[in-house]
Amino acid sequence: MIISYKDQFVNFITELQNEISSELENLDGSAKFISDKWVRAEGGGGDTRILKNGTVFEKAGVNTSVVHGELSPVIREKLGVEYGNFFACGLSLVIHPLSPMVPTVHANYRYFELYDENNEVVDQWFGGGSDLTPYYIFDEDPIHFHSTLKNVCDQFDPSFYKKFKLACDNYFHNAHRNEARGVGGLFFDYLRANENQDGQFWYNFVTSQGKAFLPSYLPIVEKRKTIEYNDDQKFWQEVRRGRYVEFNLIHDRGTLFGLKTNGRIESILMSLPSLVRWEYNHIPEVGTEEDKLIQVLKNPKNWLNVS
Repeated sequence: MIISYKDQFVNFITELQNEISSELENLDGSAKFISDKWVRAEGGGGDTRILKNGTVFEKAGVNTSVVHGELSPVIREKLGVEYGNFFACGLSLVIHPLSPMVPTVHANYRYFELYDENNEVVDQWFGGGSDLTPYYIFDEDPIHFHSTLKNVCDQFDPSFYKKFKLACDNYFHNAHRNEARGVGGLFFDYLRANENQDGQFWYNFVTSQGKAFLPSYLPIVEKRKTIEYNDDQKFWQEVRRGRYVEFNLIHDRGTLFGLKTNGRIESILMSLPSLVRWEYNHIPEVGTEEDKLIQVLKNPKNWLNVS
């Protein structure tokens, strides 16, 4: 028997959205989130929250969506399913800081159910993860970020961190540039009940990862937000944001899926930074701090020396 977790997960993402929004506002000290609640004609809706032009954060989006209805033929084919009714909910966030010394961060926590013609749940899975995208490398930052996520993994299965970190490195990769989008984190998808773990196990795992987001990121922001920077470093941040945009529009499955299935465009593209640039063949000088970042992105590091 499959147990539905949709009410529990909706409550979780709603509470997490409130907590993250509040903490980001407190840390920024000036800007506030605006809430743009929307309704999906086919069923459900969401709450897109955007903070702009803050003291610490140039743009931050913390979104929840709770949608249901009939799967389109495109999605049925992609999922390889014959049934059409579904329920999906999730929280997705992207935070773009003002300072190039503070990294961008992305996170997503989601739940999906599929129903048969009698409206019985026939499949369900969880997914999500979080990843860090710095503009300048301070080794202690990715070490802190990865350590926080690994500590959660280890409470459930010591093998999870290595497996989900590798999945993150493989997924958030700009293949056309032969470089990672950032310094990684965790990525997990299609977490289903099986002979080893039931649905409650995966619910607990994904929600625990969600609760670890603020402890993984906010201490980094606090440490870096007051570091002085110059115009050249801001220029570099905007160049690297271009690579972030390239990944989201060329490779990101969620973005492409939304664009192809009549998704809400403003919520889909909230992940893009406000200011970005593309410079022709911009290559940093060897040995610079900018070059240090590139070398890390071309060769993903084992930040915690996990064998």
